Amino acid sequence: MLGLIRKLAPLRRIIAAPDYDKAVAHLRNLLPFEVREYKAGRPHNGWVIPPRWEATEAVIRRGGEVVYDGLQHPLGVIALSAPFVGRVSLAELRSHLHYHHGHPEAIPFHYRQQFRSWRRDWGFCVPRRLYESLAEGEYEVRIQTVEAPGRLKVLEYEHRGRLDATIVIGADLDRPGVANDGVSGCAVGIELMQRLRGRSTKFSYRLVLVPGTIGSEYYLGRSPARRRAPLFEGVFLEMLGTPTPLALQRARGGAGAFGAGLARALAATGAGHRIGDFESVLINDEHVWEAYGIPMCSLSRFPYPQYHCSLDDAGAITEEALAEAAAVLVSGVDDLETTRLVTRRFTGTVCLSHPDYDLYVDPGEAVLGTAAGEEVLRLRRLMDLVPGLERPTTTRELAVRVGLPEAEVAAYLERWAAKGLIALD
Repeated sequence: MLGLIRKLAPLRRIIAAPDYDKAVAHLRNLLPFEVREYKAGRPHNGWVIPPRWEATEAVIRRGGEVVYDGLQHPLGVIALSAPFVGRVSLAELRSHLHYHHGHPEAIPFHYRQQFRSWRRDWGFCVPRRLYESLAEGEYEVRIQTVEAPGRLKVLEYEHRGRLDATIVIGADLDRPGVANDGVSGCAVGIELMQRLRGRSTKFSYRLVLVPGTIGSEYYLGRSPARRRAPLFEGVFLEMLGTPTPLALQRARGGAGAFGAGLARALAATGAGHRIGDFESVLINDEHVWEAYGIPMCSLSRFPYPQYHCSLDDAGAITEEALAEAAAVLVSGVDDLETTRLVTRRFTGTVCLSHPDYDLYVDPGEAVLGTAAGEEVLRLRRLMDLVPGLERPTTTRELAVRVGLPEAEVAAYLERWAAKGLIALD
């Protein structure tokens, strides 16, 4: 995993760029990924694929001497910078320079133009030390770029299980010149899929590597319904290489059997970690997947001190942190594989007291002095949940919701399955 990060981190992996294509080619040598490709043109939900862009020169000079070469680091020139050649005053130059307000020596990541390619400026990202040291006078600026129609590329690899129900493992492949943000999640996701190769599983697992946010939106929004239908739930892998505590962010509303399995796996490790509700740890591609009805938790080590700057290099990553994250994922898969999938096979409500079904759980009647005990009431809550299952769920999730042992939930639902009302896999 660390070797892969060292290979990919130095590349200028913006959304549509030659170095992003290099990363795609390298990863396809590790797993037989399918490439889902989307051409620039018609926007999707207002999202616009930016042009294929590469800076060939990005330099600031004063008196003929080079003050700053923006190509010395992938973050040195802002992503999708407009070309510019001219002489400017110090005040004008500073209006086009961006620095990190927390680390005086770090180069920040300026990414917003990738998502607003219709409104672009020229500029550099520099250390604050350099910004503050610039003397009054005239500066020569040269930014030369090469552009072409953009193509957004998403990598997809699927491990087929016995069921169509698919767990998505997502990660961001873009982010120029950084190691933990994005690439570490890709490395851990690839490690998981390599461990699953040759293993017989109940659920299917799909690894999806995207350019952040816009990649998930195009992948989901442009996928035919038959491709999205099996997507059961998932986890987004983010920033997993630094020696900071693991953080599990639950899917919206706490939904998801896989997220619950990851929580149990984290507890079993004994390692320091935290668990938070949706959007309490970070906000990334998870919200896109949730918008398409797919519960998506995230596993990360956020926050970490090198975030969004040049300090986020392979030296910030440890093998132990990557191995721990991979082990938690594998344990989460092991946990999920032991539960059963519940899929409703009827519409409306069924008269469960009818002799043909005999599934009714009688809660009694308080006014008649026949109110049932708590355990019967919990089973009654389970009975009432089944007609409202709009999507497949698991016996483990239902057990948590009603407060009964999973074995008891499964035993009752087996009776529903015997009547053909649900599938219980």
